[in-house]
Amino acid sequence: MAMVNAMKGKTTPKSEETRARILEAALATFRERGFERATMREIAEAAQVATGAAYYYFDSKDAIVMAFYARAQEELRPEVERLLQGARTFEARVRGIIEGKLAYFRPNRQLLGALTAHTDPTHPLSPFSDATQAVRDEDVARFEKAVEDSKVRLPKNIAPYLPRLLWLYQMGVILFWVYDASPGQRRTGVLLEKSLKMMVLTLRVAGLPFLRPIHRLAGELLQAMYGKA
Repeated sequence: MAMVNAMKGKTTPKSEETRARILEAALATFRERGFERATMREIAEAAQVATGAAYYYFDSKDAIVMAFYARAQEELRPEVERLLQGARTFEARVRGIIEGKLAYFRPNRQLLGALTAHTDPTHPLSPFSDATQAVRDEDVARFEKAVEDSKVRLPKNIAPYLPRLLWLYQMGVILFWVYDASPGQRRTGVLLEKSLKMMVLTLRVAGLPFLRPIHRLAGELLQAMYGKA
């Protein structure tokens, strides 16, 4: 067993190519058959490998999805960095992050729709699970950078929570997009544009003195939800 585990730890160009081929075959199979109906045997056949070989690289369909998430983060990373360097306003940065993610995941929109069934944090594929913590943390860090570079001013008891709230906002937009049946998901574009403008206006007036009682209540609510920032 130790020898098998050691062999799994070694990667070669050929093994990486095989793994990538299985991943691509799985995504194509998910698009054609649906995530729930697709089987590892079908994925192996599509990748032109033995079923045992498919299980060697991915022990389940869940493992394939986790690899898909990891690849998405890796491929999106340079795009987001370029966006954050080039965009000047908070609105442009947040819009760019979300639109970039929607564009990336468009070919696999149906797969994301199937995965929305797994929102329970105890399920490994849930965006709120321990297994997806690294993906979530990186997303939150992107929004944190977007906020810092934009010099958004908020009350001190609310400001530390804004990146996490933006991540939740992003998840809401993605969920709407997944089920948006309008041509080209046009309604999602309207939702993103209008809600972002409302958010920007809200942030601009957030520092007004007469809103301090609301700041206090909002801070208490966020602390109850997330703990101390």
